[in-house]
Amino acid sequence: MSQDEKEQDGLIAVACIVKTRGIKGEVVADLLTDFPERFDGLEQLIAVYAGGKRETLNIERFWFHQDRIVFKFADYDTPEKAQELVKCELAVPEDEAIELEEGEFFDYELEGCRIETVAGEQLGTVREVMHANGNELLVVDSDNKESKRDYLIPFANAICVEVDIENKLIRIDPPEGLLEF
Repeated sequence: MSQDEKEQDGLIAVACIVKTRGIKGEVVADLLTDFPERFDGLEQLIAVYAGGKRETLNIERFWFHQDRIVFKFADYDTPEKAQELVKCELAVPEDEAIELEEGEFFDYELEGCRIETVAGEQLGTVREVMHANGNELLVVDSDNKESKRDYLIPFANAICVEVDIENKLIRIDPPEGLLEF
């Protein structure tokens, strides 16, 4: 299991504000975490603006609506003021990350890992982790400069036989046909 949280300079992004809502300054955010319960009891989030500016936001209240989360932050009491937060990522300090079970990884830990086969063939680097229909796929930028195609490698124990986050390396034992273009 991985998590859709993204690391950014000691912060873990847990949501991204997509729009304002209502007349009281609420904002709607897409969840970037597999653990929505992490918001229970949370009093603050850090807004990270596109230019890198950070601001600590005090949560007045929040609730879930469909597949999103709605926040009301202190001092953001009008739609115009709340509009300033649109496109901000909402983050927590890295030391507040959810503890994962052994063999589970955050997406940001897998991104940037080198991929090689158990036979030692270098394939490329994980650009992102794609989530589709309950499955996770590693999107790998190929080392083959002649081919502009990416590899899509299922992040499954039967294929990804070794994951070494410390050394940014994932060894795979690909079934026949997986690496064919």
